[in-house]
Amino acid sequence: MRIHIVVPITSDSFNEQITREARGFLGDDIDLGVSNLPYGPASIESFYDEVLAGPAIVSEVVRAEADGADGVFITCFGDPAVPAARELVDIPVVGGFEPAVSTALNLGERFSVVTVLDNVVPMISTLAARMGVHSRMTSVEVIDTPVLELHDGDALLKSLFEASCDALDRGADVLVLGCTGMLGVAAALQTRLESEQVRVPVVDPTGAALGMLLAMHSMGLKPSRKTYMPPPDKDRTVAAAD
Repeated sequence: MRIHIVVPITSDSFNEQITREARGFLGDDIDLGVSNLPYGPASIESFYDEVLAGPAIVSEVVRAEADGADGVFITCFGDPAVPAARELVDIPVVGGFEPAVSTALNLGERFSVVTVLDNVVPMISTLAARMGVHSRMTSVEVIDTPVLELHDGDALLKSLFEASCDALDRGADVLVLGCTGMLGVAAALQTRLESEQVRVPVVDPTGAALGMLLAMHSMGLKPSRKTYMPPPDKDRTVAAAD
């Protein structure tokens, strides 16, 4: 199986870490490709960023299918351009939100998302409403750290632990990391919580997304053409990069 990861930013600074994390979930027998955007935002932390990144994300997904990919992971918790990409390709396409939340709902009754900034809370609420899970999402906690500043593992773990404790106090049974840039910390956070006698699952969106792609491929599943119909044929102009 060949999986392609679209990192929906213009920098390749996360690529090595993302590849290493993906390998931890997939093993070495999966053919793995990674690409970035030729234009768009440095990170996706708002609806505006999502719109700017959209055309380039879709182009990368289409290119990945043409190059032989069996599934594509757009590595962003906000699921940017996922529905649009599904209209254009015949392979599974996932972001971070839907797989992570689907996993969480199989592990407990109620979940909380722990994310980066207040800016992304409306995006997460919109996704939860679209997925129909708002009543089971107890809260969205914020660690107030931009995506591009998630490189300090110790500081990140400390912030996630504090926010997770708040989420548990609000009634969460499962915790979901609300940014795919929170790399390599899910297991450590779960262990830290268990050391405080709190046994709750911590869902890593990258692991959930890759696991879902493996499952869909093994079952021969593709996007529904009743939902994701090919766009009508017409002229379309996409602005070129500056």
